[in-house]
Amino acid sequence: MELRVAKDVLDAGVKILFDVIEGIDNTTPSEEWNYFRDEKIKELLVRYQDLDVHQDPILEGYNILHDNTGVRRRKNIPASENLIKLLRKHCGMNPINKAVDIYNIVSMDTKLALGAHNIDKVDGNVTLRFTDGTEHFQPIGADGPIPRAAHEYSYIDDSNEVLCRLEIRQVLKTLVTEETTNIFYIVQGNAATSEEYLREGAQQIIDLTTKFCGGRGRIVVPKVV
Repeated sequence: MELRVAKDVLDAGVKILFDVIEGIDNTTPSEEWNYFRDEKIKELLVRYQDLDVHQDPILEGYNILHDNTGVRRRKNIPASENLIKLLRKHCGMNPINKAVDIYNIVSMDTKLALGAHNIDKVDGNVTLRFTDGTEHFQPIGADGPIPRAAHEYSYIDDSNEVLCRLEIRQVLKTLVTEETTNIFYIVQGNAATSEEYLREGAQQIIDLTTKFCGGRGRIVVPKVV
């Protein structure tokens, strides 16, 4: 599997790295992880209790990116902003599985837009590119495919299936479950995130995932196409 990005997406202001982590154990319970998770959530609740999303350069940076690419703000809340809003609303975060919880916590901690996908369910390569409207898209929770508009930056595999629309909605096809052992992670930034900051976020995912789930991880710079 090769990870790619179209030059016009980079020119629009998307910043992107990927992590690949293989051979994880996402099933075995860990008291150490549960303690870390609970303490981190408490820390985030304190940090964000007075957060003004539109005054935060990174969170607002995704909305500006949407503006610049013709995506409506109201119905398209960036992933990290949405996670933080849900955290504050519910005063916590419902556990899903270790690998997913790790990237959700890192997303809230760094405010980077992150996503995780089961490598073994991907057809061929993955390219971050603008849609042309012909792609197949069935997000998590949908009963069937949903038509997609053209000119939305999305992560698409060689079967022309959208794996993640913008940095907002992931799909059933590559859903990470407890049985998943090989994962690629999206690590997406914007004009307000430096390359160093993006790489630090990518390394944080690798460090936490390999600590609590095992496996072998590496940061991947996508091929520009």
